[in-house]
Amino acid sequence: MAGLREWVAEKWVDIGSKRKDGSYAPCGRSKGEKRKGYPKCVPLAKARSMSEGQRRSAVTRKRAAGNTGPKPTNVATFAKRKKAAEGGYIGPAINTVYDGVTLNNPSYSKYYKGMI
Repeated sequence: MAGLREWVAEKWVDIGSKRKDGSYAPCGRSKGEKRKGYPKCVPLAKARSMSEGQRRSAVTRKRAAGNTGPKPTNVATFAKRKKAAEGGYIGPAINTVYDGVTLNNPSYSKYYKGMI
């Protein structure tokens, strides 16, 4: 139970509303407060460790999902990697000879392991 208590006790911030001084607005709103856009809340430690592009991507996906009901819509903070079915598969190019040159990239072999 301690893990959940720590998770709830973390300082949560809205990465969609960055202030001029570089800080983030706290997650949640005071009564009557208006903010532009739909909030994307993450713990402050995660917000600091994310790149600007990762934060922008997360906020864009959250706002695109919208909110159609009384409960908030959950969206993954980090986008999923492309899968073989989506055209990201380059298996035949691993350990293949093109014009006498062997193409062997260890990172490809590790990523596509099990798909080949």
